[in-house]
Amino acid sequence: MGELKHTSITGIYSKRCWLQGSFQEATVFFKDGIITQIQKGTPESFEGIKNASNSILMPGIIDAHVHVNEPGRTEWEGFDTATQAAAAGGITTIVDMPLNSSPVTTTAKAFKQKLSATKGKMHVNAGFYGGLVPGNYKDLEELIHQGVLGIKAFLTHSGIDEFPNVTEKELNEAAPLFAKYNIPLLVHCELSGEAPTDLDEHPTHYKSYLKSRPKRWENKAVKLMIDICRKHNSPTHIVHVSSAETLDQIKKAKAEGLQLTAETCPHYIYFNAEGIPDAATIYKCAPPIREKQNKEKLKQALADGTLDFIATDHSPSPPAIKEIESGNLKKAWGGIAGLQFLLSVSFTELKKNLSLETIIPLLTEHPAHFLKVDKKKGFIKEGYDADFVVWSPDENFVVTEEAILHKHKISPYVGHKLYGVVQQTYVSGSLIFDNHRLIQQNKGQWLLRK
Repeated sequence: MGELKHTSITGIYSKRCWLQGSFQEATVFFKDGIITQIQKGTPESFEGIKNASNSILMPGIIDAHVHVNEPGRTEWEGFDTATQAAAAGGITTIVDMPLNSSPVTTTAKAFKQKLSATKGKMHVNAGFYGGLVPGNYKDLEELIHQGVLGIKAFLTHSGIDEFPNVTEKELNEAAPLFAKYNIPLLVHCELSGEAPTDLDEHPTHYKSYLKSRPKRWENKAVKLMIDICRKHNSPTHIVHVSSAETLDQIKKAKAEGLQLTAETCPHYIYFNAEGIPDAATIYKCAPPIREKQNKEKLKQALADGTLDFIATDHSPSPPAIKEIESGNLKKAWGGIAGLQFLLSVSFTELKKNLSLETIIPLLTEHPAHFLKVDKKKGFIKEGYDADFVVWSPDENFVVTEEAILHKHKISPYVGHKLYGVVQQTYVSGSLIFDNHRLIQQNKGQWLLRK
């Protein structure tokens, strides 16, 4: 892997530079990783300036929901492969979830182990969440002081025994702490209950799996979290919304002025249950991918602001754990591998209904605002970090296993034609990904809460 040849680049020009909510012809200059100047119009000279021409120049994408699984489960993924895949997708910052590593990130000691595990493997920036589990309330304050960007909790079994779900009791105990520090609690919203299904008899049937995790589990859990958010005035975030039946609740809570935010994922707006074949475990996730009519409502919720942003919930696993050969949906690990395709999948699906001007903030400024890093990331402004992606919305590609940079080449997007080709990715002003290959390593930095 060679070092960057364009060491003299101090600026990028584009006819479609994303500035202040619109596309403008401009050159963005940077030095020492920071944007120093923005000049409108065509530059007098292109010396030291990369000419992106008609391609879009916009802030680097922020994926606020990623499972990297390091330390401890690097046979599933790891910071090296995850951040390479991120760079290939125009993502300049990821935020790692606390539960799939070993140890899980529920103490300050485990968090320090996580930070240590990233060294020499961070090709884009990385932030981190801590975890809330039964019995670790006393560890939360120190985790917050160490710089985590939020605290994650599950209301149902997480799939990882070391990261058990919490109950209303633990939520009420911890919420005042999140209010005190103005730090979000991110919640996997499913409250398990009765679910008539024949999954035991038909473990390869997608319809049987879908019925085993009904919308009402999610609806009930979202109501609980809104009640806790209201009671404690604590920042609360609903991760991976899949049930469109939750949207009215979320909209009303926001109108009430509650500190509530919510995300959805590319797989929930791109795929639909009617199109998923039986025994295709690559589509298994929790909550599940639901019906087409449900999907259309999620897309509308992104348009009207009910849902704040899009994140991948990249949750990879080895083929054996994913039960690729058996097709057993009951036993298979539930998670979609899609980090590399956040931009392309989102754009391919949303461009049918939404303008680029509406789509771009869902991947940049909105997650930056949620993470409270919008004073340095998510926008192209003087004084901000020089994290950029240059991409063409007019070009398309077919996803192949060979092009996937995740550790395992299994993804439901393989074979799909996607629009939006990433041409270059810059982290702190360094060109790290160019023309389908990573050309500089280890340019990422920790993103820690001050």
